[in-house]
Amino acid sequence: MARYQIPEDPRNPEYRPRRQRQTSREPIPWLWLGLGLLVTIISLFLAYNFATTLLAREPIAAGPSAPEVIRLTAPATAAPSPTVPANTPTPIPTLTPIPTPDVAVAPEEITVGYYARVVNTQNIGVTVRGGPSTDNVRVLVAPEGTIMLVIGGPTVNADFTWWQVRLQDGTEGWVAGQFITPAAAP
Repeated sequence: MARYQIPEDPRNPEYRPRRQRQTSREPIPWLWLGLGLLVTIISLFLAYNFATTLLAREPIAAGPSAPEVIRLTAPATAAPSPTVPANTPTPIPTLTPIPTPDVAVAPEEITVGYYARVVNTQNIGVTVRGGPSTDNVRVLVAPEGTIMLVIGGPTVNADFTWWQVRLQDGTEGWVAGQFITPAAAP
């Protein structure tokens, strides 16, 4: 069994590191360089001989020296048949676009596709609801003078005529018709 020995202190000036024992001799690099050079020279010599052998062969004999002319003839055809006149195509009807309403001028009464203004609320504003009834959820209160686009309606429910509107911020809901009046586009 090996005995434990305390290693020497490397800070001690008398300390010298031990030399490692060599198990075999290191190969000489010149030997490998010489072998590589020899293999390269032999390879080049064989490639040169192969190329000269291929180039020294006689070319493959070609066919007849004069080109062969091939004449193509079409078989005789019957007399052309008379052409039948084609029917005149029917014109495709063009789509007439629906004129865009002029929203710069207010209509006489509230109309879908036009704008309306909140009025008659004594500066309280009109409640915009989630549906055409006072039982529906309040979405927000639009202040007096707010301009909104009418996008649906009218729907009559209880005491009010309801109109579906879209405010300028994109909020949609229903308002009672007695609190809005036709207006020009903003």
